[in-house]
Amino acid sequence: MGMRVGVKCNIAGMIVFLETQPIADDFWGKLLKLKYIYGGLEMISRNETFTSVPVFISCLLGEWTNTADLILRTAVHLTVFIAVFIISVPIILTGVCYTCAFVTLIYQKVNKLNNDYSSTSWDNARLVIGHILTGIGRILHGYEIHGAENIPQGPALVVYYHGAIPIDYSFFLANRLVLHGQCCYSVVDHFLFMAPGLKTLLRIMNFTTGSREECLKILKNGNLLGISPGGLREALFSDKNYRLLWGNRTGFAQLAIDAKVAIIPLFTENIREGYRTLGDIWPLRCLYERTRLPLVPIYGFFPVKFRAHIGEPIAYDPNITSDELVQKTKIAIEALIRRHQKIPGNLIRAILDRFDKQQKPD
Repeated sequence: MGMRVGVKCNIAGMIVFLETQPIADDFWGKLLKLKYIYGGLEMISRNETFTSVPVFISCLLGEWTNTADLILRTAVHLTVFIAVFIISVPIILTGVCYTCAFVTLIYQKVNKLNNDYSSTSWDNARLVIGHILTGIGRILHGYEIHGAENIPQGPALVVYYHGAIPIDYSFFLANRLVLHGQCCYSVVDHFLFMAPGLKTLLRIMNFTTGSREECLKILKNGNLLGISPGGLREALFSDKNYRLLWGNRTGFAQLAIDAKVAIIPLFTENIREGYRTLGDIWPLRCLYERTRLPLVPIYGFFPVKFRAHIGEPIAYDPNITSDELVQKTKIAIEALIRRHQKIPGNLIRAILDRFDKQQKPD
């Protein structure tokens, strides 16, 4: 006496189990019932509708085809989302820069100012831009500064860790300007001055490409000067362990010695979590080393907490060499990183820091 087994299709999950079920009119008293469900595919008893094995295979293949289509569509959508997300960072930053540039242009036309950017006539424009940057810092990252008392009112060289985007340093400049009335000059890469329409903005915010003579003059005139020895290389190729990539650069140390000023170490907590790069892709690293162009994709705008930590000044010492001063500065910044940054960096933890109301000790 045989038993017919059929197939029944009904979309569901995938489950395999055996079940014995008593059948009153069956000769054996019990009938082994096998249920194999794939997307609702079910082996059923002889009392239910019979369908042949080819139909089973057809249903199975159909489900696989639908699943493959779904995976493909999801992959395409995810790829587009990632591409838009990466492209959005430079687009938004460019938009902010040109908005500030437009403000300066209107201010110049209304007040009929010349190109003497060091003039006090530009102070109100600087304050407007400072307030814009301060607001962005508070909204995006809850930006705050610890150790501001370590910055003198006189000349000093501020040496900072360079994140993927130095937006944290821009917030620092705005904070000094708005809250303390102190302008800080900054050494930046020359490619920024190649951007059309931004030269006026860069000049009134006291950005310079940093020739030794110009930097020495700025310090001897009693001003703050900010510089990142790591520069673009550190911005693009440092990682979540916050490694300093200074190479053999000693010029900043010799500058501090010649100007007889202190060095102020500066580090912003979670800067690598807010904005990240794809610098660990070796072809991009090779491309940068050959062309010196910042073509590494950057993504971010994650709403992480930014805390700027300003270390104790490294006082001028006439008996120290530039190499020794470089090492002292590097040790000071690495100490700030070890003290205030959990290594390796973590995006979720950095976002949760926004809700940590307890102020961390300096």
